[in-house]
Amino acid sequence: MSQVQTVRGPVDCDRLGRTYMHEHIFVLTPDVQQNYPEEWGDEEDRVADAVEKLGALAGSGVGTIVDPTVIGLGRYLPRIVRIADRVPELNIIVATGCYTYGDVPFFFHHRGPALDAVLGTAVPDPMVDLFVGDIEHGITGTGVRAGLLKCAIDEQGLTGGVERVMRAVARAHHATGAPITVHTHPASRTGLVVKRVLVDEEGVDPSRIVLGHSGDSGDADHLSELAEAGFLLGMDRFGINLGTTFEARCDIVVELCRRGFADRMVLSHDAACYIDWIDPAVIPFMPQWHYLHIGEDVLPYLREKGVTEDQIDTMLVGNPRHYFAS
Repeated sequence: MSQVQTVRGPVDCDRLGRTYMHEHIFVLTPDVQQNYPEEWGDEEDRVADAVEKLGALAGSGVGTIVDPTVIGLGRYLPRIVRIADRVPELNIIVATGCYTYGDVPFFFHHRGPALDAVLGTAVPDPMVDLFVGDIEHGITGTGVRAGLLKCAIDEQGLTGGVERVMRAVARAHHATGAPITVHTHPASRTGLVVKRVLVDEEGVDPSRIVLGHSGDSGDADHLSELAEAGFLLGMDRFGINLGTTFEARCDIVVELCRRGFADRMVLSHDAACYIDWIDPAVIPFMPQWHYLHIGEDVLPYLREKGVTEDQIDTMLVGNPRHYFAS
């Protein structure tokens, strides 16, 4: 039986249950956190708050969350281990990879392919070995093994740094078999760039790739094209209504289900127990779990619009299971 790695160890894919495929527990800027700790607050309070929120999520019937927090988003596994140990009823799958819209993090700026021109030869990218190590051996001395890979492409498009990370993720995928999730910007149709680079050029099976934030778009024809190509579409920002509405996020799921693509979608909030990138006094929607929950808000709306229980089960249980088990 296929298994996936979680913070508390391997779990049979058939036992993941209802799975939310894109839920950041913390999104942090470590340099700010370390140098201006008052912006972070008390560590124990933050941990306790996360335990309370995740415990409530598990109590609502959710069996698993996928946390795609990687380098560039403030990943720190020792803290996540502490939280997971206090919410043993919830599986937490963590990721490896790198999050950037532009250049690579400065650590990689003069390493690997950046030295090709200087040395006159192709230099292996150290990111590949780091990602593979996180998957095969564990992260930060915790022994926790990553269950998937993460990269990003936003409206800036395929910058040099974005392409480098994307190709490193593809090579780590081929070395380990771990699936991939990609932050995308559907308004710029960056899913098509993902297809060209990861699928056409790097040979990744699109069924092993989630195109995150696809629900930001209401363009059913474009999303249908990506679904037909074999990708999973991340309808994963319920509760974040900048540039769209709750109803629009739901309606595009309804339409894609009507077109027969329930087997190509996964659902989530893109929530955070704590996020330091957004001032809540200016944009007071974080954390979303205070205000919206898929089970309490989204699913009733989908049912009213004709989405069946089988389709809901496919999006929340079947598709995540197949994604990790393939």
